[in-house]
Amino acid sequence: MLEVSGPVEAIAAAPAHGAGASVVLVAYMTGESLFPSIDSALAQPEVAEVVVVDNGSTPEDAARLSELAARSDRLRLVTGQGNVGFARGANLGARAARGDLLVFLNPDAFLGPGGVTALAAALAGRPSPSLAGARILNQDGTEQRGGRRGEVTPLSTLLSLSTLARRAPALQRFEVHLEDEPTPSDVVETPTISGACFAMRRADFEDLAGFDEGYFLHVEDIDLCWRARQAGGHVVFQPAAEVVHVGHTSRANPLRVEYAKGCGLARFFRKRARTPMGLVAAWALGPFIVAAAVVRPFLWRLGGPPA
Repeated sequence: MLEVSGPVEAIAAAPAHGAGASVVLVAYMTGESLFPSIDSALAQPEVAEVVVVDNGSTPEDAARLSELAARSDRLRLVTGQGNVGFARGANLGARAARGDLLVFLNPDAFLGPGGVTALAAALAGRPSPSLAGARILNQDGTEQRGGRRGEVTPLSTLLSLSTLARRAPALQRFEVHLEDEPTPSDVVETPTISGACFAMRRADFEDLAGFDEGYFLHVEDIDLCWRARQAGGHVVFQPAAEVVHVGHTSRANPLRVEYAKGCGLARFFRKRARTPMGLVAAWALGPFIVAAAVVRPFLWRLGGPPA
């Protein structure tokens, strides 16, 4: 067991990289679902280790994590950094990890049998840098909203967040979420996959300098997919890798979560703007995107649950 109290120093001294997969989980006030998530990762025979980056847990959960790590040399903890956000936490976990394959898993998501094998197979032969995303399921077995998405643009985002893309037939082509489309029988390319569970070769992740730490929570996965495609890589959806994602288990304030998501989207569109007019449009639409993200849970009460 490695328990890090000073993440930067300990990561600098992390063991040499090797074969096998490292599963990285970033936890913050996750609650009970964290532990079956860890178990699901450790149950994968290809997983050499699970690295839990604890951005903040209750004293009871922190003690339980330490106890579990003391009993298993496949469970490693990164602690002491405080709540640095998902992107930075995931980067800390990736630097501490030893595997050549990195699998990022939400702490309230559960890997199904053979999931890591399927994700690794989806990356085989793909150009660098590439990502392979899992099929994210609700607890009732239906595909979860956000698991695979089309091109995330200011217009498609605003129309999707406001639910107009689903409510108005003329606007349905702007719906960014693809979970209502038939499940493909094999690996397919898609512009964006979910950060709830995906895999990358370590070298590819490092070539992209990991997650952009300018995002505190949410959108860092969208940004990573976009940068991988810009660099000539592929983003693929692997339907054979199934992951049940409980979602909304954190004790964090939900309005703050949605606000962070809206701010992240606005930042992403400014970042990807390639013309002065595009940058002006991104700045102009930013406040509306943030507002739509914050009020989205209330809008969805009219037609279904939020993602």
